[in-house]
Amino acid sequence: MKPRRVRLPFIDRTEAGTLLAEVLYGMRPRDPVVLALPRGGVAVAVPVSERLDTPLDVLVTRKIGCPGQPELGVGAIAEGGEPVFDRDLLDKLGLEPDDLAPTVERERRELARRVKVYRGDRPLPELTGRNVIIVDDGLATGGTARAALRAVRGRQEGSGTVTLAVPVAAADTVEALRREATDMVVLATPWGFRAVGQWYELFDQLSDEDVLDLLTGRARGP
Repeated sequence: MKPRRVRLPFIDRTEAGTLLAEVLYGMRPRDPVVLALPRGGVAVAVPVSERLDTPLDVLVTRKIGCPGQPELGVGAIAEGGEPVFDRDLLDKLGLEPDDLAPTVERERRELARRVKVYRGDRPLPELTGRNVIIVDDGLATGGTARAALRAVRGRQEGSGTVTLAVPVAAADTVEALRREATDMVVLATPWGFRAVGQWYELFDQLSDEDVLDLLTGRARGP
């Protein structure tokens, strides 16, 4: 994986996804499955799935926040997977995974709710032997991406590949995740990375309704 030369900030997630799609198309993936991480990753993944001419689905993830500091992510969980914790951060905070049990259970319930909203009773597509492309709008700490990658690996039963594709990421996060994926496609790893949103001119927060519109094609741009 080598960062590509792109203009930053991106106009919006659609532009970022269009640029990402061209790189992925050039890799000629065979029998790809595109899974987006809601919510923002879905808007990026729409042009990717269109360019690769493959259906788009979601892989739902949830951040696990620190008790008393919910915005501080100490781990994450993805559907079909087990919680993945930042052990170094837990050690610094003097916490053990068992201390997070109530938080994990709460996030499991919210994850299940979102799966029901986005997919209803339809299961994830079969992933064994497939080339899975996980798409998000960017990587800051990479906690949810790590959980997603491990969940997909668990469902592939040892056969298939998994590519993590994002428009922008913190360089140290890319390095930390390199062993988790078969391949990584990152358009830019800019210096001074503080948050994903700083690299987009338009970075609106998406609702569940926005995600459903994108998945059904009603809100897809040109």
